[in-house]
Amino acid sequence: MEYLLQLAASPTAWIALATLVVMEIVLGIDNLIFISILTNKLPEQHRAKARRIGIGMALILRLALLSTIAFIVQLTEPVIDVFGQVFSWKDMILIAGGLFLLWKATTEIHHSMDPASQDGKSETAGVSLGFAAAIGQILMLDMVFSIDSIITAVGMTEHLPIMIIAVVVSVLVMLLAAEPLAKFINDNPTVVMLALGFLIMIGMTLIAEGFGAHVPKGYVYAAMTFSAAIEGLNMLARRARQKRAAAEAEVQA
Repeated sequence: MEYLLQLAASPTAWIALATLVVMEIVLGIDNLIFISILTNKLPEQHRAKARRIGIGMALILRLALLSTIAFIVQLTEPVIDVFGQVFSWKDMILIAGGLFLLWKATTEIHHSMDPASQDGKSETAGVSLGFAAAIGQILMLDMVFSIDSIITAVGMTEHLPIMIIAVVVSVLVMLLAAEPLAKFINDNPTVVMLALGFLIMIGMTLIAEGFGAHVPKGYVYAAMTFSAAIEGLNMLARRARQKRAAAEAEVQA
């Protein structure tokens, strides 16, 4: 208790907490985009449940990893050397997660451009399999993003309570933003393609990080923000054209 009181009275601790909360929220954007796109593929009655399960698992994984900080730190230690390139467990996990994101985003883009024909399975079986598959894929990416998130937290502060608070706050923000973001993506088909492009870029970033090429997150999120701003202008332009067309139709009528 005395340790917590000293921590609460320290301005440095509050600055570290604010910085880490912002960092964790930013890192959670990748996770949230993936969850939103994946759950939007499910029947409407299953989407909210899948999002809550996915984000809940993200919180559980992050807190579980925080309880094994000594093990997490060891994940950055080299374990294998391939043709002079040294890899740690963290590197291999990031590479695997990046490859999975590339595969998933590419598959979704292909499906959007050329929807696959339905197989002979019943609708009920399809819903069940789709829900289980979605949860499994969310869990896999939750693990990748959680490890990245916790290693970032460990590198920024040595105080476990600050890490726990930052992680909980960031996941709560994800929970609050999940429904509006998923609805926005679902209501705007062009945004889906943009979000899938983001996932490809995030996947490439994870692979680069796994091979030791550090990519500043600021560059990645600046590119995402710029692309989102351009798409926002396109959406406003489309709505303006639709309003003009509707007004002209009323005049002609």
